[in-house]
Amino acid sequence: MTAQNPPLDLNADLGEGYGEGASGGDEAMLEVVTTANIACGGHAGDARTMRAACRAAAAHGTAITAHVSYADVAGFGRRFVDLSPEELTDLMVVQAGALQAMARAEGAQVRGVKPHGALYNALAHHEAQASAVVRALMELGGLPLVAAPGAVVVRTAQEAGLEVVLEGFADRAYLPDATLTPRSTPGAVLTDPGQVLAQALSIATEGGARTADGTWVQLPVRSLCLHGDTPGALALARTVRAGLEEAGVQLAAAL
Repeated sequence: MTAQNPPLDLNADLGEGYGEGASGGDEAMLEVVTTANIACGGHAGDARTMRAACRAAAAHGTAITAHVSYADVAGFGRRFVDLSPEELTDLMVVQAGALQAMARAEGAQVRGVKPHGALYNALAHHEAQASAVVRALMELGGLPLVAAPGAVVVRTAQEAGLEVVLEGFADRAYLPDATLTPRSTPGAVLTDPGQVLAQALSIATEGGARTADGTWVQLPVRSLCLHGDTPGALALARTVRAGLEEAGVQLAAAL
């Protein structure tokens, strides 16, 4: 990484459990990442897990974003929900607003919003839902957005004057159009440590990654996601962090 490149943020989705002791693996992951995307009741999480995750993130000095989603616990937020713009705005305000309150109670703050799963994917192309989410961010005090390069919501947020952090994925395969390979496709989730580290290094140092067919996709991102529910997630995260540091990549929260 050259001197003029900004530091790279490592983020992970945490607090994706329920009740006491549900997020035991979060503590270890917080020693690796620089930003915690905390589930706030849509696809996972409840009052107890939100508070516990905020407390742990604050203790580690880790930045917090609200990991908002459709209200789809049964499908873990990975099924599209055709909400009206008004319904989606309200849902985002309720989820992120609750996390803001919990973070404040633990002496921390929510620095941004990262949509989850099917909502994240929909915001790449769904104009109405993108506008609804941006409206919620404005109502929440102008919270920054974490999103994929080229997503419709990126332009919508920037036009509204919001800060946007572009994000890439170390453990997900890409398609030639720079979108993520659907999870229903074999090989969509990368689990081999060498492969995950190679993609992380490629994104961090070369600004892009190769698809399965060899196509090069540009990924001008400031944050790199390590999914907390990927098999062997903690070991993968530690491998990625060590490899990035060895390569001279500076790591720091983007928000």
